[in-house]
Amino acid sequence: MLAKQVTLTAAIAFVVFLQVSAVDMGRGVELYVATNGSDANAGTEESPFRSLEGARDAIRRLKEAGSLKEPVTVWIRGGLYHRTHTFQLTQEDSGTKESPVTYRAYGKETVRLVGGEELPASWFEPVKDPGVLRRLEKGVRGKVLQVNLREHGITDYGELGSLAGGLKLFRNGKRMQLARWPNEGWALARSAKAVGLDEDAAARLAKQGKLGKILAFKYSGDSPNLWGTLEAVWLRGYWQQEYQYDGWNPVGFDRERREILLGWRAPPHLQTWRRFFAVNVLEEVDQPGEWYLDRKKGILYFLPPEDFRKGPLLASMLQEAMVSLDNTSYITIRGLTLEVMRGLAIVVGAGQHNRIAGCVIRHASQGVILAGGKENGVVGCDIYDLDAMGIRMSGGDRKTLAPAGLCAINNHIHHYARCLKTWYPGVKIQGVGNRVAHNLIHDAPHQAIGYDGNDHLIELNEIHDVVLESSDAGVLYTGRDWTFRGNVVRYNFIHHIPFRPGFGSKVVYLDDCASSTEIFGNVFYETRESAFIGGGRDNIVQNNIFIECEQPVHLDTRGLTWDHFRPGGPMYEPLKRFRIKQPPWSMRYPKLARILEEHPQAPLGNVVVNNVSYRSSWHDPDRKYIKVADNFITDEDPGFVDAAKMNFQLKDDSIVYRKIPVFKKIRFDKIGLYQDEFRATWPVSKGRP
Repeated sequence: MLAKQVTLTAAIAFVVFLQVSAVDMGRGVELYVATNGSDANAGTEESPFRSLEGARDAIRRLKEAGSLKEPVTVWIRGGLYHRTHTFQLTQEDSGTKESPVTYRAYGKETVRLVGGEELPASWFEPVKDPGVLRRLEKGVRGKVLQVNLREHGITDYGELGSLAGGLKLFRNGKRMQLARWPNEGWALARSAKAVGLDEDAAARLAKQGKLGKILAFKYSGDSPNLWGTLEAVWLRGYWQQEYQYDGWNPVGFDRERREILLGWRAPPHLQTWRRFFAVNVLEEVDQPGEWYLDRKKGILYFLPPEDFRKGPLLASMLQEAMVSLDNTSYITIRGLTLEVMRGLAIVVGAGQHNRIAGCVIRHASQGVILAGGKENGVVGCDIYDLDAMGIRMSGGDRKTLAPAGLCAINNHIHHYARCLKTWYPGVKIQGVGNRVAHNLIHDAPHQAIGYDGNDHLIELNEIHDVVLESSDAGVLYTGRDWTFRGNVVRYNFIHHIPFRPGFGSKVVYLDDCASSTEIFGNVFYETRESAFIGGGRDNIVQNNIFIECEQPVHLDTRGLTWDHFRPGGPMYEPLKRFRIKQPPWSMRYPKLARILEEHPQAPLGNVVVNNVSYRSSWHDPDRKYIKVADNFITDEDPGFVDAAKMNFQLKDDSIVYRKIPVFKKIRFDKIGLYQDEFRATWPVSKGRP
């Protein structure tokens, strides 16, 4: 009873405090959260709350006392806040245009929301089990440490899947490596062949007319011969296509023939000379920072760095989203660091005018998802070291072509797709009318930006060193739908995109008849196939600068020959679903409205005009299907401000303006990140000179 009276007294005092702060003091409501606070406190600077929930619930009480009339700011003092569940905000927690609600770090203090458990160095001891020691390399015996996590109450290790999942370790801002072979680079799978049947699988699949084949492939090197068990070992790599990364659990060895066996789930057409590596192998704990977890016993084996005791070792635990905004409006999450979790950092579902600003998001599965709503955005954040993608935006109504206005602006996104290496870009855009601008994106195995849908704007981004591992892949990618229309890619600087064997890398990859993208005012430097039109229609390549590019513009006619595009095939279904001959589609995209009256498979209506090609291998595409005109091809510097320092701004007296009088100035200095009140860090190293 006494506890209830104390809580009630605190609540009354809190409401009085809010009324004084908001009305008598003539300023917005200000609440405080601190690691030394209590949710029974009044929420003042002198008497702060302990948790974000404490502040959230206080705002709810304020609303119950009367509608918000002033902005509300929750100031979060510096420190580490352990999160074991989602910080959930719902519609009742919304602000308004006049009275927005902001949760933000106090001043320049570092606020860390951590979804993991610390594993103190004092918990660890040298490995003594003779059976385990025999499995370790001689050079690390006596150096590998162990801890029984179960004895410390840590029993949830998650599910170690084929590519990602489960517990991970982080230390001093770095991801520790799950024990792997080889330590760097790739092993080669060669001479693949079927060697038998998995009888259980074959019986299950017989009704489908399929066989449960066991496949074998050869490997080189001695390490696999030393592995004591294949249980929970995963082989991850590029097994079929260079744009598809998969993981498979081996079912056996033939050590004499140096062959690894894969079960019936492996692709039946496993190709030879593919790249892979193995993870979760105790015998491969041989480099500082590598670890292995015996999930049955709960024993973690770890080969620590030399300065192990100088920084905490954190194990990711939180599986659900760390922060969730569900149908909220006018809420800002600002200046926080969200880190060390198994799942997603932030999800914004529906609502409007919500903003994730100036946050650092790292050591997570994914960064931010904007799932619907209008005018929600991610601005000024640093997002890195992720299993999968950085930002996913999906909003707008494709049937009515109503835009969502979602945005990702001024974010630094890098070292993502660490585990799910393909089809998880830095930014994924879906729906209608969303914007990606002023971002710096780099260091990833596959795409930088993937986009589906209509009327998206991708502009003023700097992108480099992506598509590092894959082939037949694009820096910016869309494809396989004639109804993806009205998208604009303009004023981006894309450079240093490596070439891998096979079908290589493309920059703006309009794959499989993707149509109606405008590629305008971009600067491409040291790229291979820069504007790649894979059989699509009505694409515009205009006013771009290609610098030392192997093939600035490509056009092919795949639509005329591939079965995928045949009449009645899968490309025709969206044409029916969106009623392209009726408003608003017929008004917005008149060329699409008459596509069935023409030859849909032919790459008609493409335009390549008014571009500059400097020291590039320019070849005009087939003029039968494309308009090519007024492009300036030169091996002489056209008048860059400082090409040696990658300043490709054209001088005012550049020859380009004489050769192409209609050429519009590219504001090269406006591309990429910029400093403002929401930028998480400044200055930002671009990673290139």
